[in-house]
Amino acid sequence: MVGDLSLIIGGERRTSGDVLEIRSPYDGSLVGRTFLADDAQIEVALASAEASFKDLRGMPAYMRSEMIAAVARAIEERGHEIARVISLESGKPIKDSRAEVRRAATTFQLASEEAKRLGGEVVPLDISPGSEGRFGIVRRFPVGPVLGIAPFNFPLNLVAHKVAPAMASGNPMLLKPSPRTPLTALLLGGIVTAAGWPAGGLNIINCTNEQAGRIWKDERVRKLSFTGSAKVGWALKALAGERKVTLELGGNAGVIVHGDADVAAAAKRCALGAFSNAGQVCISVQRIYVDKRAFEEFRERFLSACKSLRKGDPLDEATDIGPMIDEAAARRAEEWVLEAVAGGARVLAGGRRKGNFMEPTVLTDTRPSMKVCSEEVFAPVVSIEPYAAFEDAVGLVNTGRYGLQAGVFTSDLGRVFKAFETLDVGGVVANDLPTYRVDNMPYGGVKMSGFGREGVRYAIEEMTEPRLLVVNY
Repeated sequence: MVGDLSLIIGGERRTSGDVLEIRSPYDGSLVGRTFLADDAQIEVALASAEASFKDLRGMPAYMRSEMIAAVARAIEERGHEIARVISLESGKPIKDSRAEVRRAATTFQLASEEAKRLGGEVVPLDISPGSEGRFGIVRRFPVGPVLGIAPFNFPLNLVAHKVAPAMASGNPMLLKPSPRTPLTALLLGGIVTAAGWPAGGLNIINCTNEQAGRIWKDERVRKLSFTGSAKVGWALKALAGERKVTLELGGNAGVIVHGDADVAAAAKRCALGAFSNAGQVCISVQRIYVDKRAFEEFRERFLSACKSLRKGDPLDEATDIGPMIDEAAARRAEEWVLEAVAGGARVLAGGRRKGNFMEPTVLTDTRPSMKVCSEEVFAPVVSIEPYAAFEDAVGLVNTGRYGLQAGVFTSDLGRVFKAFETLDVGGVVANDLPTYRVDNMPYGGVKMSGFGREGVRYAIEEMTEPRLLVVNY
């Protein structure tokens, strides 16, 4: 058991009368306890964030950089402890939790470097008669208090992708972690506080969705960084008015495997991308379209790779697939699979659920209109279908409302660029999974998949405004 972890508000640890128990998705055991903030504490958090903004925006870049680097070092030093908490409260296999810890340390290290590179440009203005002797200086300035809302599936690194850019750009943050995985965020908050970050610069508040909505409606909050469901994200954007918003939402990532690709390597990678973290990844492989010339080989290799995956205790080093976050999520995935089967789909592997565990499930003979193809399953469920022409596969990937990332396996560079030009997604990954993400790359989607971009430098741009000084010398 982790124990009790208090909220962080105005630089202080605070409790309330409303206890939030966190239980393991694996066995239901008590992982730890924290607290839900009351309305008075939320007001303190808002006021302290607003008050800290003056100090943060005036802090020299080297000081911000040094503090952020100290956070990165502390994450590395406490990596074993943090990874264990991630696995306990989210059900993520421990080897994947350790990878998340390493990524979070990298995210903060990138932010430390970017804090010293937050510059601008000089713009010539003497381009027209009457504008002689003039030039412009453009600098980026922080926007003010940022509301960050984070999901459960990467409770450390997706929090880091909100906190680290805010620190680098001199913005205070009010962070609402997932109520399923708040303990990891609170551990991180303690590390940030210990690094010397000013009081009020990072407030971590567990609260209800209704309270979070009221925080966002407060005009003292100048920016929203939200990762979660499309329905909630777009509803929050509708409340933004003139304020800035970044939405990192869902997807149903497609993969194209052409006949000239390394089919064995593609099958192995696709199995990893479909079932890592029990499919609870917004860029999890959900739809695979295979050249009909290679379909049988791919199918057999893919099913063989699926059978080798081991599900079980997240703290067991041998576990590949842990439980889903709760039984309701697993039950929904099971219902979608049964609905697809009733509509003519065939189950090639898995398809059954036991409690929070959903078997790695492979479907074929699906249709684009089925929920397992058109919506975000967010579970270890994938479909594989043959195609006749590469252009057909591109069209199939483009069906539906989502467009986060896509993968294309082919040895033909011309097809790679054709896919890059025509796929309606935020990112195309050549000869690897759409599940691939490195923390300095621009990350986000089109259509229902999002608005704006994460990735440290890109998130900093989203959290700042360019301001022009015109100089007449």
